[in-house]
Amino acid sequence: MKKKTMKKTLQRQMTRREFVGSTLAAAGMVPGAPAFLRGQNLNNKLNIAMIACGGRAIANMNGDGGGGRGREAPAAPPSAPTGIPAENITVLCDIDQNAIDAAAQRFPNAKKYTDLRKVFDSPNDFDAVMVSTAEHTHTIATYLALTHGKHVYCEKPLTHDIWEARLIRETAAKYPKLATQTGNQGHASPIRRKIKELIMAGAIGPVREVHVWAGRAWGLQSLESALKFDKPHGFYNGIQITDRFKEEMPVPPHLSWDLWLGPAPERPYHATYFPGPRWYRWWDFGNGTMSDLGGHDNDVAFQVLDLTQPLTVEAVSPIGKAHLELAPATMTVTYEFPARGSAPPVKLIWYQGESKPPQWHEGKIPQSDRAQLFIGDKGMLTTAGGLKLLPEEQFKDYQMPPETLPRSPGHYIEWILACKGLGPAPGSNFQYSSWVTQSNHLGNVAHRVGKKLEWDYVNLRCRNAPEADQYIRRPYRKGWEGILKA
Repeated sequence: MKKKTMKKTLQRQMTRREFVGSTLAAAGMVPGAPAFLRGQNLNNKLNIAMIACGGRAIANMNGDGGGGRGREAPAAPPSAPTGIPAENITVLCDIDQNAIDAAAQRFPNAKKYTDLRKVFDSPNDFDAVMVSTAEHTHTIATYLALTHGKHVYCEKPLTHDIWEARLIRETAAKYPKLATQTGNQGHASPIRRKIKELIMAGAIGPVREVHVWAGRAWGLQSLESALKFDKPHGFYNGIQITDRFKEEMPVPPHLSWDLWLGPAPERPYHATYFPGPRWYRWWDFGNGTMSDLGGHDNDVAFQVLDLTQPLTVEAVSPIGKAHLELAPATMTVTYEFPARGSAPPVKLIWYQGESKPPQWHEGKIPQSDRAQLFIGDKGMLTTAGGLKLLPEEQFKDYQMPPETLPRSPGHYIEWILACKGLGPAPGSNFQYSSWVTQSNHLGNVAHRVGKKLEWDYVNLRCRNAPEADQYIRRPYRKGWEGILKA
């Protein structure tokens, strides 16, 4: 029999109709399809409300393409569209009038809003919502969508804090007929399935340690490091961003600044906050690299090892004591997870910025800027430089396990099919992705508190750090405080 190669295995991916056919055959029929979609087929279109129209929203408008992070809306995709371009965009909402105007060139019949809360005054205009705002308004828009009976796709991180992650998880559970998906697109990739199949087959034995690293160094750091890693976003008029600038700036006429602030504390407009990714480093608006790239890269470990809640979390950063306003550029976070069934306890170590695993420094693995390393009793598996089993000499004749896990037809298509009652729950649905979100936020909480945390998920508190409460659940600005209800 001809030896299977890793390359051939990774290249195979199900078509949309193969995915629908296999999942429906296995599950009988997808329960809980909304009444307006029951009995519908792939040719029926969803009506979608876009909450945010620029930046990341442009990529989301283009379905599974994943490109277009700029502020200008691109021309419509070519004929025979799939994914989101095959559906109807009926609502455009953004606090930036320029973003609305650019998107309206492509969707001239869509209703237009600047206040996301007003979108839900006319819920019959749409079936589903895509949330692509800055992090601090993700939860408001997502919660309103769920409680108005709408399917939701929300960019990662799903929420801005830990309490919100639990709220969205529990709220989504109350509406099991709604399809939800978080915007960590790699969750749908075939390589994730292959990693899990290798671990399930016992290729490296029980996994006891995982290292995850992302080389992006945006945030508070030394001037030397900022000049090297953060020059495009870490400076204003040649001055490194290490705190708020005292000067006030006029709000650009196309921008609704008060609505952009949303639930965050009031502050004057400044060009160091907007547009993205400038807000990314400010605690009031984002959570730095930990919640951004952690939402993609830590997700790999959660997905293939079935992780949920850590027992302890500890963070270390070269900046020392946490800044009141700014997230760190470089940080290492160590999580300890309990055993899961027959799987042993796992230690997950996250590295961001200039921090890297010891195996990277020792040359035992390819020096990729962003990857994962799984360490088992019988060997190692890494995504650095491509999927590899290590030591390579030990695994040179290893026969790859057969494909046993269903492949995804595409991250956005998963969601569309589930919205139409034609597919299972998307892989990164809120019941799943809230665990990743909470753990990433806990890494930042450990940094801000400055001690190893003993996590009590049941009571949503740190047993040894009551001072962490202020970071677990944030207050909301007047006018936004009554929207979320536990």
